[in-house]
Amino acid sequence: MKLLMHICCSNCCLYPLQTLFSRNIDVRGFWLNPNIHPYTEYAMRLESLQRLQKEWSLDIEYADNYGLKEFVRAVVHDEDNRCSVCYTMRLEETAGTAKRMGLDGFTTSLLVSPYQKFDIIMRIGNEAGKKYAIPFYAEDFRPGWQEGMKRSKELGLYRQKYCGCIYSEMERYIKKTVDSR
Repeated sequence: MKLLMHICCSNCCLYPLQTLFSRNIDVRGFWLNPNIHPYTEYAMRLESLQRLQKEWSLDIEYADNYGLKEFVRAVVHDEDNRCSVCYTMRLEETAGTAKRMGLDGFTTSLLVSPYQKFDIIMRIGNEAGKKYAIPFYAEDFRPGWQEGMKRSKELGLYRQKYCGCIYSEMERYIKKTVDSR
């Protein structure tokens, strides 16, 4: 089996990649993250993945386009639904790319994070699979979250403090302000 895995960051891809490789599944990575803000954060995450790619000899396709304008335009006036919009942007592009590459399916490293909306990712992944006529490889990788984070520390990878979008960054700082009162 040959899969295209959307990779949100180097940390989140560790456990899913190790799991899939252990099953002799051929995985190609796909970097597409128009949601990440600011650009310096985007660049640090990209650089961290490129470092991991070299260390592990990974095959990764890069849609290296800082798409903040497109992301913000897609979610403006619907900020409470931004995660669904963001997942759709990334998973539909991943499904279409996997189809064009002639692969057997696609998946995402987002499925490992306990901070992401797992059920929404599953729904959108399955919908994208139907839309592009390519199977969505759906697996709950969350039990390996801690193992992946431990491995990330051992490798010295950049470890971000929020999901990546401008809204999650805002919420992170607002929470700090409220918590410190």
